[in-house]
Amino acid sequence: MGRISAHSLGWLSILLYILFAAHACGMTDDAIANLRQETRDIFYHGFNGYMKFAFPEDELRPLLCQPLTRNDSNPAHVELNDPLGNYSVTLIDTLSTLAILASSPSPSKDGRNRELHDFQDAIAALIVLYGDGTTGRGGQGVRGRGFDVDSKVQVFETTIRGVGGLLSAHLFAIGELPIRGYTPLEDERDGKRAIFWKNGVAYDGQLLRLAHDLATRLLPAFTTSTGIPYPRVNLRRGIPFYLNSRLNTDAEKGQCLLEDKVTIEKPNAETTETCAAGSGSLVLEFTVLSRLTGDDRFEKLAKRAFWAIWERRSGAGLIGSTIDSESGQWTSAITGIGAGIDSFFEYAFKSQVLLSGIPFDPANYSTDSPDAFGAAWQDVHAAIKRHIYRGPTFQHPHYIQVDLHTGAMRAFWLDSLASFYPGLLTFAGEVEEAIESHLLYSALWTRYSSLPERWSTSTGNIEHGLTWWPGRPEFIESTWYLYRATKDPWYLHVAEMIMRDLKRRCYTRCGWAGLQDVRTGQKSDRMESFFLGETVKYMHLLFDETHPLNHLDAPFVFSTEGHPLILPKRFRQAPQKKPFAATATTKNETILPDVPKSVSQAICPAPPANIPFSVSATAARQDVFHAASLVRLHLMPKIGVAESPILEFTRDHPSISPSDLQSPTNYTYYPWTLPPELIPYNATSSKIAQRNTFDLSFPTLPNLVMGAAAVQRSSEGILVNSVSGLRLGMIRERQLPKTPHQLSHDEFFRVYGISNVALGRDEKVFLSEDSLTGFNPIDPHFSKVRDTEMLEIHLQIPFRVKQQIDKADDGGLSVMTSEGDLSYWKYVNQGMQDLNSLLFDIASAASENFTSSWKPDDSIVSRATITAILPVGIGAAPLPAVEDAHSEIPLDWSSIYLTDDLCDHQLPSSIIRTHQVLVIKRGGCSFSTKLQNIPSFVPSPQALQLVIVVSYPEHNVDDNGKVQDEVDGLVRPLLDKMQVTPSGIPRPHPISMVMVAGGETTWTMLESASEVGIKRRYHFVSQGLRIANLFAL
Repeated sequence: MGRISAHSLGWLSILLYILFAAHACGMTDDAIANLRQETRDIFYHGFNGYMKFAFPEDELRPLLCQPLTRNDSNPAHVELNDPLGNYSVTLIDTLSTLAILASSPSPSKDGRNRELHDFQDAIAALIVLYGDGTTGRGGQGVRGRGFDVDSKVQVFETTIRGVGGLLSAHLFAIGELPIRGYTPLEDERDGKRAIFWKNGVAYDGQLLRLAHDLATRLLPAFTTSTGIPYPRVNLRRGIPFYLNSRLNTDAEKGQCLLEDKVTIEKPNAETTETCAAGSGSLVLEFTVLSRLTGDDRFEKLAKRAFWAIWERRSGAGLIGSTIDSESGQWTSAITGIGAGIDSFFEYAFKSQVLLSGIPFDPANYSTDSPDAFGAAWQDVHAAIKRHIYRGPTFQHPHYIQVDLHTGAMRAFWLDSLASFYPGLLTFAGEVEEAIESHLLYSALWTRYSSLPERWSTSTGNIEHGLTWWPGRPEFIESTWYLYRATKDPWYLHVAEMIMRDLKRRCYTRCGWAGLQDVRTGQKSDRMESFFLGETVKYMHLLFDETHPLNHLDAPFVFSTEGHPLILPKRFRQAPQKKPFAATATTKNETILPDVPKSVSQAICPAPPANIPFSVSATAARQDVFHAASLVRLHLMPKIGVAESPILEFTRDHPSISPSDLQSPTNYTYYPWTLPPELIPYNATSSKIAQRNTFDLSFPTLPNLVMGAAAVQRSSEGILVNSVSGLRLGMIRERQLPKTPHQLSHDEFFRVYGISNVALGRDEKVFLSEDSLTGFNPIDPHFSKVRDTEMLEIHLQIPFRVKQQIDKADDGGLSVMTSEGDLSYWKYVNQGMQDLNSLLFDIASAASENFTSSWKPDDSIVSRATITAILPVGIGAAPLPAVEDAHSEIPLDWSSIYLTDDLCDHQLPSSIIRTHQVLVIKRGGCSFSTKLQNIPSFVPSPQALQLVIVVSYPEHNVDDNGKVQDEVDGLVRPLLDKMQVTPSGIPRPHPISMVMVAGGETTWTMLESASEVGIKRRYHFVSQGLRIANLFAL
């Protein structure tokens, strides 16, 4: 046998590399091309069915091959009546899909671009039906002048399907959005300037004018005092069904005088409840419409509605799902990321993209600038991550339903609409979080060969019988975003899985049906307009790598209905910055500050690195099995024989292939969609993380029974008056790092539930002073420990000063009011025993109604509390042995002396002997030097007890301009030397010192204080770890 030469080995290595490279692409070009053609066939099977059996009505009934129209006999059937307005919704919703398909037309012998001609013919059909949008003869269509139809529709659905569909098609028609091979040029013929098409249409903006007509008919819905639009409007008659609208208060001209008027005797009022998504997701369409037409009403009203929702977010930073448009009150206390709220998040971020470079009024920076919308997205995403997101310790990351105000867990279900969120996260650069979330939906699709409307992570079953899937696009949309960001072939296989299941389960003779029950495959007799308008569109873009939209370097966005939107370049200019707090320079220029810190400056991360001898970074993730476990893929039914109605129509039908007869999900579990040969050879799954939780149960004590007064909830948190029989649910967590690159090893416990009541992540629990009577204070599972860092300074100050401080405080000073003071709990429990607290509460409640002539004198006093921090170092002295301050008793010290920074002089001995509290300013010298300038003295009750150092904001910045590490806004003072007297002799009685923040405001409070006291803070420890949200009163 001859030996192989080095030259031969070299060529063999190259050959193996080429073979591996071809194999490692994950899916061949021919396979992708075939899938692209199949997607095109799916579209035309549904589109042709609609045009043949349903046009010009709104939608198709694919089982009966009949049109689907509004159910006017049952106005309560809002699922049907809200989107269907008798204006050919499916055709309008499909125009942008036709334009996108036109960039990759079907093969044709004569070179004809069928899709482009169908796009232009569809526009021609709409002009015939509804006119050209002008006021002349051309504005009258066969079905009416514009959209003058007697249909009560939902403002949101009509905006995203109708207005958005017309605007997007207009942008394609004039070339602002690209169609490969189509270059629209204006020409003038017979005195008319337009873009002339071969089908006889002289396009001069007919779709834009029709969009303006349709949107104008929605404007009556915006006549609310809150700025939140009414949910519905009649396209012909406005809003006669909203009794409180200002349009219906005019006795002579109000809309109530219309034919179907509303009267008190004959009420026919419509509900004013709307959703955050429906009222806050209009900015994209209305802004494009306003900019293209010059009619700024739409943009102003849409932005006003968006910010009206935003301003009503809860204290936890969360947006509710449903709200009353007239009162502005949330009507549901449960929220999440799905139905009723989804597109609000989407439009917050996408508005930033669309508006980038667009001029705005600098005076309205906080509402009109792209930075403002970007900041809103960053803030709400942070709130979602904190309260709604559940991390890897819950088997696999996912999102739950929580209390709007506290963030406490309320339900475990997730809905199919929420599958849009991985796409939004990807678009916003949060790719890792997006991949985690998408894995869960991939597993869920694998189990059901579709997505049920609502599914519970707790039970692993469909929630409340919501078994349907109407052909929604959200999951395929997220798949497209993730593939564009990562180029991981995993997502191509996910898309193929979706397509195969769709063809196998939803095919009918004349279109595509939704699924009424994803478990049994029972179909619903409706092909929603978004199926052709969104679902097929994103699927086609996934399989069309070279499509112009996949490489368009411009600030365009897809609306929540999947319509591409962009503002033409002529509207753009150099980016504007915030015009406030400008700094003048010597060159008479103005330097504007940067964008708000809450706006992320991060860029979209690069795709994950290729793993050697593997294809998919997603398939090689160590948490792939975690998603499968959470979804219970082992419960997926086994299907031995393919059963599908498409078997009847396989012959000579271009949209059917043998691979459609059996879904990939019927025979493979991991990693779901990839062929086995593409799985990394050494792929492993990490162990599923377990939450470290336990219940801390207290025994029931004699004569102490849990009652309604044992646990009380308020805006401050949960007050526990008795722990007898109480059960605290505890979870072990790790402190989040302050910066992305900082490691944190600080662990703590958090109370996440009290008995059967779930708590939000930021909710605090307070134990009253008497609640622990009878329990062992050094129990290792539950111990009360004094805080060695922080304490509270209690002041008795004139009510007049307290009012002034409350008005001036900008939130930077930790000053608690009577209701914020921990002693407030004692005040609540013991029934107003302290007269001063009672007077303050009465005065506070009525202060806004006082006349300007009323001026409180200094005989009316109030308690205020300032957070203080204790020093560290060998010079630190313990606090005086005094009782903790309480609202029922006078404070310990009544003689206070204020001086300067005490760096270059000594105080007279007489001051130290006759004043119990000394207040000095921080800065100028070290803390040890300040204490050294205090004369020695003989301790006595009237002599100096405590030194309070007042810190100013500039003191917390180091030499490099960086803010030092703080605890509750304070830096711990360092006493690095032993305390000595002015003569340098070690001080026999070291002086107690604390430091407070607040600068001049705090100085004013101390200057006016008649009494001063201290109150030590306590916290609780279990198993050596602090319980972070449990506090002692």
